Amino acid sequence: MTHPTGQLNDTVHQRHRLGILTIASEASRVEFTYLCEALELTRGNLNRHLAVLAEAGLVTLEKGYDGTRPKTWIVITKPGRTALAAEMDALEQLIRRHRGD
Repeated sequence: MTHPTGQLNDTVHQRHRLGILTIASEASRVEFTYLCEALELTRGNLNRHLAVLAEAGLVTLEKGYDGTRPKTWIVITKPGRTALAAEMDALEQLIRRHRGD
């Protein structure tokens, strides 16, 4: 049996990307500006994290308009949900191991 840390996904585990996936999993889609505020990221920093997640196929970006204002929404993909669930499972294993459960 490998140590639970071996199951952590480097792409998902980074705290801001984990935050993006977690928030995106709680809704059908999440607006870019909301993520900036919720995660306290600059637009450029959030764009970089989204590019990594999108390249890995874990999120998709939807561009559109809310009235006349351009908007970007983030949608977690099925592989994104799977990767998030695996990450949460690995973290739960670490917690149980640390507590001695």
